[in-house]
Amino acid sequence: MEELVVKVDGKDYRVFVEETEEGKIIVHCEGDVYEVETKKDVETSAVERLHKKQTIEEGRLEITAPLPGIVYEVKTKQGTDVKQGQSLFTLMAMKMENDITAPRDGTIKEVKVKKDDNVNKGDVLAVIE
Repeated sequence: MEELVVKVDGKDYRVFVEETEEGKIIVHCEGDVYEVETKKDVETSAVERLHKKQTIEEGRLEITAPLPGIVYEVKTKQGTDVKQGQSLFTLMAMKMENDITAPRDGTIKEVKVKKDDNVNKGDVLAVIE
């Protein structure tokens, strides 16, 4: 466990920070315990949810929005061959850019959104085969 002094609104706090075996960050401050999510945790969690929610039907895979936001950038188009992990879209949500990547190799059969579209969690962004 690591001890730090953190200044918040001009007041110093002694905090103790530890990392669990699962990679979570735990902060102890004045008798309270907080589990902290890092930006990496949030991005990884969003990508995991995205991949779990996608549906596969006869080779089709719908790429869905993992959270509500605005389509900030469309990086692909119909007919494009993509590789697993390739960036396809950037969603802006809660003042953060969220990269949406291809979950597997394939061909983009349909792009269902355009730049500046508002999307809800679960909306289909593209179809890959």
